Amino acid sequence: MTVFVYQTFEIKQDKFQDAMENLKEIQKFRNEHFEQKVEILSPISGQDHTYALLSTYDGLAEMELQDKKMFDDEDYLKLIGDFFLKNIIQGSMHTQIYRTTTTKG
Repeated sequence: MTVFVYQTFEIKQDKFQDAMENLKEIQKFRNEHFEQKVEILSPISGQDHTYALLSTYDGLAEMELQDKKMFDDEDYLKLIGDFFLKNIIQGSMHTQIYRTTTTKG
């Protein structure tokens, strides 16, 4: 079953440009170095500076394996450390995990 990780966060207004550049670097790094697909979602409605990352994995085990690989990678840790510490409002990150359902026909 496919697993989706949906993470929302609020970007600091004065750090918007830096945050968007950093987000694109994170997306590119994760898509190129790990077995997952990451998309950046921008708001159409709701709070203007609340953005999201949508990560897609082949299953829960694959998600856990990729998470371990990401957090063992020093380059990735630098990217996310800069992003979370400098560009988003503390306490604004929310993570939800979804999986596809199977239907028997």
